[in-house]
Amino acid sequence: MEEVLQQLANLQYIDSRIDQLKQLRGDLPEEVLDIETDINRYEAKLNQLEEEEQNLKVELKNMELEVKDAEEKMKKYEDQQTSVRNNREYDALTKEIEAQKQVIENAESRKEEIEKRLEEIEPEKEEAKEHLDEVKELHKEKKENLDKVVQETEDEEEELIKTREKIEEEIDERYLRSYKRLRNGLSNGLAVVAMEKGAALGMALPPQTQVEVRRKNKIIIDENSGRIVVDPSFFEKAKKELS
Repeated sequence: MEEVLQQLANLQYIDSRIDQLKQLRGDLPEEVLDIETDINRYEAKLNQLEEEEQNLKVELKNMELEVKDAEEKMKKYEDQQTSVRNNREYDALTKEIEAQKQVIENAESRKEEIEKRLEEIEPEKEEAKEHLDEVKELHKEKKENLDKVVQETEDEEEELIKTREKIEEEIDERYLRSYKRLRNGLSNGLAVVAMEKGAALGMALPPQTQVEVRRKNKIIIDENSGRIVVDPSFFEKAKKELS
């Protein structure tokens, strides 16, 4: 049973150290992903504004051509009015002239809208570019921090994971399942704790329980916390062998 208790203590020691390494990385991976999302958003916004600007410039040119074409038609119809033979032809040409005036009026109105929007787009583009530059700089800083932390911790974490896999292969499946169930159900991941001064995680253990823990011949579950309590010598050995 001492071997099982040692394996459980070893697992807990390794998992706690892996938790510490992950904590060193903290929220950096999520922060980097969030910033990358912001970068994509601002790039999409900038692309959208540039596309809108290009489309408006094309439309503005078309409006100018439309006005020019309508003005030419008006002049032609006005010239024709001087040589008409009856009122019916004159009235028909007048209607055509009025129609071209309406075309020009609509086109001029649309040109004003386009020119106003083009004036608005430029500062919006500048603002989007500023935000994009800011988040790119922040991304660079966060990514460098993350890469540095990962570089400092990944070798140790990989070694711990290999050792952990080896222990899992050796430990009885019943105890491994119990350990995983306990660990997954706890916020701090401490499924196995050492008895310190007759207490487990600061909670005093009954005298008889303390005696049983020191005997090291069976698995002791703390009634208060539901955790496995072991003699501190198991963690001392784990630290010595696994550090």
